[in-house]
Amino acid sequence: MRILILSDLHSNATALNAVLDAAKDRWDFSVCLGDVVGYGPDPNEVTARLRELGTKTIRGNHDKAVTGLMDTEDFNPVAKAAVDWTRSELNPEHMAWLSALPKGPLETDGIVLVHGALQDEDEYVFTPQQALDGLLDSNAKVTFFGHTHHQGGFSYEDADLEVLQIRPRSAESFAALRIEPTRRYLLNPGSIGQPRDGDPRAAFAIADLQHNVVEFWRVPYDIQAVQKRMRSAHLPEPLVQRLAVGR
Repeated sequence: MRILILSDLHSNATALNAVLDAAKDRWDFSVCLGDVVGYGPDPNEVTARLRELGTKTIRGNHDKAVTGLMDTEDFNPVAKAAVDWTRSELNPEHMAWLSALPKGPLETDGIVLVHGALQDEDEYVFTPQQALDGLLDSNAKVTFFGHTHHQGGFSYEDADLEVLQIRPRSAESFAALRIEPTRRYLLNPGSIGQPRDGDPRAAFAIADLQHNVVEFWRVPYDIQAVQKRMRSAHLPEPLVQRLAVGR
């Protein structure tokens, strides 16, 4: 069973379409780690596509903010402006679907899905110390998390906690990670809609745990087309510019 792992789509339909084209015929079902909307120009299109695919989706902080389940007082002005614009654009049916998304952690098909940390869906997990509780407490050997927009992760066995710097080089489409049966894993597929790890290509993962392999993918997409739509929508310029640099 091959699982397509999506995260942090952030209303970027062009990036999502590029991901689905690259992953065609390589997966059996899909999951999403949250932040379907926010930042980008295509909230209705991205939400509709996930619903069409039947993607098993948990909520992210931007999904909560847009639907009124979370206060935006801690959001920076740029992020808050994008939330307000998205809220005004979403049609009622998609808003209702986003409002009903479950909170992580969510166990499904032998893996666990979280948006941020296992214990706090809004916490960013960047360091081994932050990852340790999730590695120890998750009910699955492999847990997928998002929120940081950084591809990679952590593994653990017998007090040996390893940082996994696993992502494809600029000339590669994917890099494969072999899952060792005695280790536990906390893995981030990266962001589709707004990467922040220095590679502007859309990021995702494909997990085939029957064969003990997780592939970390990057695919190029038409960034300028997305930037044009963002400027037409009068979304904040810093959000427009960061797509090109992946920061």
